[in-house]
Amino acid sequence: MLTGRVHLSLLMGPAVAVPVPKPVTEALERVEITTAAGERGGFSLTFTFSSDSPLTTLLLLLGQIGPVIRTVLFATVNGIPIPLVDGVVTHHQISPDVQAGKSTLVLTGEDLTAVMDQIDMTGLPYPGLPPFARVNVILAKYAVFGIIPLVVPNIAIDVPIPTNRIPTHRGTDLAYVEQLAEETGYVFYVQAGPVPGASTAYWGPEIKVGVPQPALNVDMDAHSNVETINFRYDGQSATLPVVFIQNELTRAPIPIPIPPGVNPLNPPLGLIPPIPSRVELMNDTANKSPAQAIMLGLARAARTSEAVTATGSLDVLRYGRPLQARSLVGVRGAGTAYDGLYFVKRVTHKLERGAYQQDFTLTRNGLVSTVPKVPA
Repeated sequence: MLTGRVHLSLLMGPAVAVPVPKPVTEALERVEITTAAGERGGFSLTFTFSSDSPLTTLLLLLGQIGPVIRTVLFATVNGIPIPLVDGVVTHHQISPDVQAGKSTLVLTGEDLTAVMDQIDMTGLPYPGLPPFARVNVILAKYAVFGIIPLVVPNIAIDVPIPTNRIPTHRGTDLAYVEQLAEETGYVFYVQAGPVPGASTAYWGPEIKVGVPQPALNVDMDAHSNVETINFRYDGQSATLPVVFIQNELTRAPIPIPIPPGVNPLNPPLGLIPPIPSRVELMNDTANKSPAQAIMLGLARAARTSEAVTATGSLDVLRYGRPLQARSLVGVRGAGTAYDGLYFVKRVTHKLERGAYQQDFTLTRNGLVSTVPKVPA
């Protein structure tokens, strides 16, 4: 599919994706891909084909092999390949048109976390392994899918003594890894890249620092690169988490409030943060170490302090590159209150022949920019 200076490449196959035949690529009419923080990535491919098309063979594969039809999509923008999705097909739907003699096939799928959610491994023991080591062991078995683990050890490393306690697996690999992340105040996701055919499985704290993407320009005449953008401020969203730790001598719980904006991995992107409107008592932290309890409180404070939300759409050809989720981006021209850096929480790619649009959702934890300028 050629869209001006953007070339979309499609690879599919059982477990290992290979380039699809040219007739299959020509039958591809529409692509929609969603990547979002805190959610599984998903995609939808729409094909139009006749009865003698190679897509009929693909239908047979879908019926026989099921959820291991690997699908890799990447866009080449100005000669640079940018991975968009690496996942598996989970559903397909076909709609024949009797009068036109053609059929429409819609394939929907999820990122490679779908592969991790197939088999219940409850009861598998992990003697002497702290949480991050268990995650590494689990992710190692998915190397065949090109998954590269990126695991950050938790601050308070709890190494269970096998004679006292042996941790055991609960649920599927995905469910257990997500449970370990939640208990530690971390996040877990699988993201396509850094190169086509590979994915990064990240288990660690949600990071909202780094090099920002080129700025989204609003109302700047020829320099404007967004089609629509709207801002919303919710001053009632912020809460003040209170974690509890136990005194080792008296076993009495000690409350520790976690004010917003104190997380070094989630620094304030807005100069005027919202004032917490309510207090949330996190009673389930009393049985954890002080470091674990504080990490859970920091994660909770960061999630509830995202008072500013921006939603909009852009033309990728005009912007110059696809906007990436889970990273920072600058906004210019929206006014003093809303200019500055934002965290890209959600991106939806919409590709058709001759068009590449993106819908986006940005968030940050306050009004007025904390930086004097953003990268152009």
